[in-house]
Amino acid sequence: MEIAVLKNSGEDTGRKVSLSDDIFGIEPNDHAIYLDVKQYLANQRQGTHKSKERGEISGSTKKIKRQKGTGTARAGSIKSPVFRGGGRVFGPQPRDYSFKLNKKLKVLARKSALAYKAKENNVVVLEDLSFEAPKTKEFIKVLKGLSVADKKTLLVIPESNKNVVLSGRNLQNAKITTADSLNTYDVLNADSLLISESSIEKLENLLK
Repeated sequence: MEIAVLKNSGEDTGRKVSLSDDIFGIEPNDHAIYLDVKQYLANQRQGTHKSKERGEISGSTKKIKRQKGTGTARAGSIKSPVFRGGGRVFGPQPRDYSFKLNKKLKVLARKSALAYKAKENNVVVLEDLSFEAPKTKEFIKVLKGLSVADKKTLLVIPESNKNVVLSGRNLQNAKITTADSLNTYDVLNADSLLISESSIEKLENLLK
């Protein structure tokens, strides 16, 4: 599959680059995508939620009324969950939500996400970006030139570039990632996938 390489201004460079059919042309596996996205979101959870049970509530442990003869249910402590201010029954406890997935499955999920973007014609290949200094205006100018300024975009660069990252990190609908940090969730969450020319070979080596 061949795709035109665009300048940062949005003009055609006249060059074309070949995208591997083993990555961008496969039949997407929806279940692999589901598992990978589920793992990504689970790993984002802090798991620090906590509620107090009856043994952790501060208060008297004195029996609040006699056992029999009151006409109501017996009660041994004001910290009982049936009373206001008492402990919570089976409340949330700190836990780790993360889980592991097979590496081959994660690779398949990323390939499937990229294949979906290619099928929807939402993949744009552009020349490598280089800013002399962090300039958000320059980054916006690039997005406007590519006609994706009003869309949610994901820019894939070959390696971390401080000026490029700082230029785009303040934009709500733009995200920048390196080829080796690309994940399924970010690819699917973006309306347009922007890939710098030098990132393609690196992506293909990572996902082969």
